[in-house]
Amino acid sequence: MHLGVIGLGRMGRIVVDRCLDAGHDVVAFDLSAEATAAAAEAGAEPADSVDDLCDRLDSGREDGKRIWLMVPAGDPVDATLEDLEPRLDGDDVVVDGGNSHFEASMRRAGATDAAYLDCGTSGGPASAEAGFSLMVGGPEWAYEAMTPVLDAVATGPDGHDRMGESGSGHYVKMVHNGVEYALMQAYGEGFELLHDGRFDLDMESIARTWNNGAVVRSWLLELCEEAFREEGSDLGDVADHVAGGSTGTWTVQEALEQEVPVPLIYDALAERFDSRNEGRFSRRLANRLRYGFGRHEVKRRE
Repeated sequence: MHLGVIGLGRMGRIVVDRCLDAGHDVVAFDLSAEATAAAAEAGAEPADSVDDLCDRLDSGREDGKRIWLMVPAGDPVDATLEDLEPRLDGDDVVVDGGNSHFEASMRRAGATDAAYLDCGTSGGPASAEAGFSLMVGGPEWAYEAMTPVLDAVATGPDGHDRMGESGSGHYVKMVHNGVEYALMQAYGEGFELLHDGRFDLDMESIARTWNNGAVVRSWLLELCEEAFREEGSDLGDVADHVAGGSTGTWTVQEALEQEVPVPLIYDALAERFDSRNEGRFSRRLANRLRYGFGRHEVKRRE
């Protein structure tokens, strides 16, 4: 396929690299000339503007353009679509791979001439080699048209699926993030009890043992093992400050509107916000886990 990628940060660059590795042709653009140049060095065709990217995608092709957006959620997505809109028609497909709110994705799908796919992306920079889990919403024909690229960006054919109509991809990803909050909180509280309990225990050893056959084994638990190995059983100078929270907030808001009880997710969100005020071991571990899967900055104690 001939794919255009707009937004070449950590996640966008992974989309470019995985598509190139799979044999696809990629036209890449970012507001940062340095990021565009780096993608070109990796084998992508550089574009110096959105118009230039569209010109290069239009050249010599009979079907529509295929464009993947990996820009920050919110206004940057709308601004990019505004730049693209004069160059889009009903044969084109635009994928939004960021963490957009599902209602914004529904609005954008109705407003753009192109087929709009909202693509929830899970795995973070740590999944660059293995591939992402992709939750896609939007027209079925557009999803099928993008399947070769989705296979490349995801862990493979089983790493992506069409969730349903427009907005459903980002809706499923929103709830996914709420579940992630609760899982991180559960691991954090368990290890806090082990750390502060009656025995002198090696946290890395426990995490490693649990990861080999225990019911609670998981990738997040592997990241716990990594955190204790690199920071020590007491997590060293990792601060009790867990950043983020927007997608968890959206999940709780949607649960209230749908009258679905989500007490674990709500409590995990509340703990995350409270972490900006006081110190707890469980939240220090959650802080370090966010680095493990997303390479988010680790707040450190002074």
